[in-house]
Amino acid sequence: MKEIVAVVKPFLAEKVLDRLKRAPLEALTVREVKGYGRQKSYLDEYGDSEYSMAFLPKVEIAVWVDDARVDEILRMMVEVARTGRMGDGKIMVLPVHAFENIIDVATGEQVT
Repeated sequence: MKEIVAVVKPFLAEKVLDRLKRAPLEALTVREVKGYGRQKSYLDEYGDSEYSMAFLPKVEIAVWVDDARVDEILRMMVEVARTGRMGDGKIMVLPVHAFENIIDVATGEQVT
């Protein structure tokens, strides 16, 4: 089992999530986050003043998948999220050492 964490531009998050709807996932979470990468010294103009956009809004999508599906899911995410411009985001693949459901969905019983 692997966790794939993608940090993408907000306007692309819905497209990535739409593409993942039909993917074979164990679980998925979405968070609004702020951060920066190589564009950390980027400045923007607002009215007459210049301000630093040190932390840019992003969306973090975390999915848990079987090892055999990692490449397929990565390909899906990259196809949708890559614009070719700075700040597209990052995708990381992390090992999952344990994975248990808190509630067994089939029976409704709590897993101990």
